[in-house]
Amino acid sequence: MKRDGHIHTPYCPHGTTDLLTQYIEKAIAENFTDITFTEHAPLPKSFIDPTPKKDSGMNPDYLMPYFNELKQLQKKYEQDIHIRIGLEVDYIAGFEKETTIFLNQYGQFLDDAILSVHFLKWQDTYVCIDYSPETFLAFAEKIGSVEDVYNLYYNTVLQSIHANLGQYKPKRIGHPSLVHKFQLAHNETIDDTVRIQQVLAEMKEYGYELDLNSAGLSKTFCKEPYPPFSLIDYAKSIHLPYVFGSDAHSVVDLHQHYNVIFTK
Repeated sequence: MKRDGHIHTPYCPHGTTDLLTQYIEKAIAENFTDITFTEHAPLPKSFIDPTPKKDSGMNPDYLMPYFNELKQLQKKYEQDIHIRIGLEVDYIAGFEKETTIFLNQYGQFLDDAILSVHFLKWQDTYVCIDYSPETFLAFAEKIGSVEDVYNLYYNTVLQSIHANLGQYKPKRIGHPSLVHKFQLAHNETIDDTVRIQQVLAEMKEYGYELDLNSAGLSKTFCKEPYPPFSLIDYAKSIHLPYVFGSDAHSVVDLHQHYNVIFTK
């Protein structure tokens, strides 16, 4: 079975307008048999998106149209490919209650979902850790060091694993080394192997899947998957279930680096 479990859509406010049918037909042409559309879920209403355009999550008004369009496409393509309706849900420290309320309301519409950390809390402010190298470096200076950012990130991912978000909490943890996205921009060597192993081991112990995410290979300042190849090997060694995810925000990036990931 060829599966891509992390795909974005034209409903993404920071993505492209490529049609859902374009993604589906490319997946079929490349012999994928199982895909999940995981659009960024709407952010909690009381959370202020720290990105300049405030476009990190889907417009809530588009949520039901998104579900309904995918339902129709599931039926249309049911003989050709298994399409799962999903979301990429943000874990935001301090907003667990609002996230649980959201999942309780909309979880019934989901076949699959990812829980990801994009936002880090420091004192009373939040930063989008993967927005830009400038934002990352400014945040590192603010809290002390690049290593401090790494530790805060992994601590937050661990919080996401242990958080009680109700019966519809996603079962897959998204790109658990996303903090590496700008590693070639800060140009510091941080040995966080033990921290990533800790995260992967906790995922295994508590019954989660790994989003084996290839997108970092295309990022200018990353050039590796999330998690890195050596940690993919570690995940396999502990028998952690994983699902490949291209994290595509355009049709051209769909299934990116699949063959690289699975020939290493």
